[in-house]
Amino acid sequence: MKKVWVKNVPWRKEIALAAVEAGADALWIPAGMGPAVRKMGIIPTVAEDGDLILGRDVVEKEIRSKKDEEEILDLSLSKKVVVRGVDWTIIPLENLLSRTNNIFLEVDGLQMGETALSILEKGVDGIVINHSDPDAIREIIFFLRKETERFKLFPARVKHIEPLGLGDRVCVDTCSSMILGEGMLVGNSSQALFLIHSESVENPFVNTRPFRVNAGPVHAYIRLADGQTKYLSEIRSGDRVLVVNFEGRSYPAVVGRAKIERRPLALVEADEGGQTVSVILQNAETIRLTDPSGKAVSLVDLKEGSEVLVYREGSARHFGVKVDETIIER
Repeated sequence: MKKVWVKNVPWRKEIALAAVEAGADALWIPAGMGPAVRKMGIIPTVAEDGDLILGRDVVEKEIRSKKDEEEILDLSLSKKVVVRGVDWTIIPLENLLSRTNNIFLEVDGLQMGETALSILEKGVDGIVINHSDPDAIREIIFFLRKETERFKLFPARVKHIEPLGLGDRVCVDTCSSMILGEGMLVGNSSQALFLIHSESVENPFVNTRPFRVNAGPVHAYIRLADGQTKYLSEIRSGDRVLVVNFEGRSYPAVVGRAKIERRPLALVEADEGGQTVSVILQNAETIRLTDPSGKAVSLVDLKEGSEVLVYREGSARHFGVKVDETIIER
């Protein structure tokens, strides 16, 4: 997940409060102001005496020449580099992002922040908001939190459904209310994740629980907000999972709890691009996948030829992290 910091130099209490209340990932402050921040809430600080130490963990650089680019590349190997400069354009930043990570960009508004997070589709690792208006800071953080990574989802054609008997399945209950067309990416393989719909659909059997995705068994992979995956059995309160809609838009959601219960299961196999992809789900009417139009499709209504949305990833995973090696999962 992209990081959003707020720069509060010189110190202003209302800016610090806006950063804490809006859920910024870190607050950049003058030396000696850490105790004042801790009275407002829990948030990492960037300062000469902060949680992230200026000069050791974080450095600032301006891009004014090719020489500056090379220096930033070297620094980014061991530090987070905050790039700023009056002559900033997209081109030099593209050069950096194609060659390194650990790049943050200082921005003064929403438009610049959006651009920075989307350059080369990869975007910077984070942005540092430098703005004098607390309300504007809240607005920028809210928007960027609501709209993060964009996924390209593909229609997969169902070819086989099979009841499997009992197993341990996981409901992921979040601190967010999802809407129709939204869910989470889950699958038997980290390279093929199905969009499992949230329990936001009205039905005659149970009340809606829009904060929940009945995600699948304990072995399944789920996509996290930081770009990694976890087994569903590893999900805990406080984790950040990724909510994705049928158009591929996404935002992070905090896990309130993960509930594991023994339930009947079913296997769903589908074809996407000539390859078989699969997911195991609880065998119940209230379990839904998502079709290309965003409609929630109940497991019991699936049949051969039904289309459901899948996210495909070329890289394999090792301990949840992308790796460029051959791993075969069946």
